[in-house]
Amino acid sequence: MSVHSMLTTVGLASLAVAAGYALLALAAVLVWRARERGRKPTRLPPVTVLKPLCGAEPGLYQNLRSFCCQDYPEFQVVFGLSDRNDPALAVVMRLLEEFPSLRIDVVIDPQQHGGNRKVSSLINMIGRARHDVLVIADSDAYVGPDYLATVTAPLLERKVGLVTCIYHGEPTAQIWSRLGAMYVNEWYMPSVLLAWLFGHRSYASGQTLCIRRETLQRIGGLRAIADHLADDYRLGELVRGLGLRIALSHYLTKAEHHEPTLDLLVQHEMRWMRTLRILRPRSFPLIFFGFSLPLAVAGLLLCAVEASPSALARSLFEVTLLARVALHFVHRLRGNRPLLADFWLLPARDLLLCWVWWRTFFASTVTWRGGEFDVDAHGIMRSTS
Repeated sequence: MSVHSMLTTVGLASLAVAAGYALLALAAVLVWRARERGRKPTRLPPVTVLKPLCGAEPGLYQNLRSFCCQDYPEFQVVFGLSDRNDPALAVVMRLLEEFPSLRIDVVIDPQQHGGNRKVSSLINMIGRARHDVLVIADSDAYVGPDYLATVTAPLLERKVGLVTCIYHGEPTAQIWSRLGAMYVNEWYMPSVLLAWLFGHRSYASGQTLCIRRETLQRIGGLRAIADHLADDYRLGELVRGLGLRIALSHYLTKAEHHEPTLDLLVQHEMRWMRTLRILRPRSFPLIFFGFSLPLAVAGLLLCAVEASPSALARSLFEVTLLARVALHFVHRLRGNRPLLADFWLLPARDLLLCWVWWRTFFASTVTWRGGEFDVDAHGIMRSTS
């Protein structure tokens, strides 16, 4: 086989993989959107919502307030901070005044129980939880009034040990925030749904973790995940170890995405990619095959080394491009942002994704909440300071 023939074969294979992945990812998103919503259960157990806080990012008041406006018979909200001078405390105090009839508890405790500061805060908070159904949710999540009724419903089935949600990134005005939201909406969430479509049920997200207190105690409590970078994934792993399953709720939460600088955007995405590398060390290099548009461009260039690309190569590239563009638009159809607002960022987004993935192979530390951490092969975090 000549060098030209070999390059053409590799190029066509790359184009075929890119087109196949792009179509499957799009199909997974459409199938998930078409899921039938379950009926609202008649029996709604009392719930405690645990909200660890660190800093007052834009939109924090609206996000936290959405959890106080639930159409639910009995629930409690516990906010946790590690520093009395944290600006998030002023937002919490505002909510205490606004919702005097709602049971809101505030825990301010600097004690650290492990490398993961978010989990340390949760450990400090859980002693104030009054109810046996616990909902842990990140501070940047925004939900509707039917959220608690929807995400707690699967726990009525005893074989379900944990309920989680996918989420939609809602960017602030900065260009870096918009690029960050595109990462979530157009690559990460579609890849999660593609795995779900093929029966993979290990996904768990800190945007929503709904669990019974009894189940949490059986896995050793929150201390069992206090040193893990991917605390949500580890929690799901321990729950599945009990023979219980993780339910992916049909509820779609909104997560505010605020990236004021390119450097912070890269830090966040490096941490997420580093997490994926720890969780899937063998398959992590293969993630590149999920970068459909860059892979298709590379394939087309290989096919055009010595001659113009064949009709097959052009057709595969066009399919990839159309599927990628459709994936960009499909999550915007029900959104509030202009349909074409970020279309011009699509090439930059996909190139940045490849660059961050490549850099991850040479990174041994992650930056999180202003701290530097080494992360070992088991996902255990240790501060470098």
